[in-house]
Amino acid sequence: MENQSSSDKEILIVVSKMKDYIQKSAGLNTSSTVAAVVSDRVRALCDEAVRNATSDGRKTVMDRDFVAS
Repeated sequence: MENQSSSDKEILIVVSKMKDYIQKSAGLNTSSTVAAVVSDRVRALCDEAVRNATSDGRKTVMDRDFVAS
């Protein structure tokens, strides 16, 4: 939850797995810029789950903390 530019943020996904999934499921190639965008989305989901767990008084993030919007 630090203020970092998107280029400074760590990639949170396994890029090769994501590219393989897209290729096998849709027959499409994946741009090199996609990993950063997907990581930002994952980061936002995790931040929301952390808030949900904290507001529930827990120190463990659980699957139920990832709520569908």
